[in-house]
Amino acid sequence: MPSRLGKGGAIAGAAVTAVAAAAIAVALIGRSSGAAAQASLTVDLPPPATDKIYASPVAKGRPIVVIDAGHGGRDPGATSVSGQIHEKDLTLILAQALRDELVKRGRVRVAMTRDDDRYLVLDDRAAVARRLNAAMFVSLHIDSAPNPLARGASVYSLSDVASDAEAARLAARENGDFGRGSRAGSVDTMLADLAMRSQMSASADLASRLVNKAAGRVELRPNPHRFAAFHVLRRAETSAVLFEAGYLSNADDELLLRDPAERSKMVLALAQAIEADVASHARR
Repeated sequence: MPSRLGKGGAIAGAAVTAVAAAAIAVALIGRSSGAAAQASLTVDLPPPATDKIYASPVAKGRPIVVIDAGHGGRDPGATSVSGQIHEKDLTLILAQALRDELVKRGRVRVAMTRDDDRYLVLDDRAAVARRLNAAMFVSLHIDSAPNPLARGASVYSLSDVASDAEAARLAARENGDFGRGSRAGSVDTMLADLAMRSQMSASADLASRLVNKAAGRVELRPNPHRFAAFHVLRRAETSAVLFEAGYLSNADDELLLRDPAERSKMVLALAQAIEADVASHARR
């Protein structure tokens, strides 16, 4: 049967259809937005590492030393043999004490990768040294071992070849996922390796100074200067060492590390070694 709608009726019908389609579209968008709102996820990102500089007025323009308190936040590190304290707490105490000692002495400026209980990935820690063009990067840790008799402090500098199996295991543990990739034999990699040689040499010199200053004041393990491929040291792109202050798995070391008087001896040795190393580079 022929349609009875005239031209005007056809236009009106089309308009009604358009309005209805628009209403349906709005409803669908509303449903989609509601679904998206219900499916939204809030992620608590960790605060970034800080570039704050600590220094006395007389240290203006002096070299910057970055102190890295190992672990933190959801990563507690080693647990003491008594079960009463974690590595992340003691490394922060040591880092803050070392910062205060260096600021008081006024020969360098200081930055810290963390000044509270926060989690940071290795690249974020090393990036502080790169952004500030730091003269030195010192990462503070405390070891743990299956052997409860193992004790004493040690200093690690960067090397592609570990000094021993224990050093290799420690680096693998600290590196986590960063140490599992293979290194490409590209021209860029070869150039980077050449540039790294002077950094490795300077880091070894710093480690030797730390050992010399600590000898007689701090309990050291046999052959305290060791080498390994620590990712955080490589990425700092400056003289960099990792200082293991002792073993939390050893009862005697735990007592020493929890004693403020014993920690102050360690802090003084670290501060003097840092200043001696900075002075040696200034004379060149």
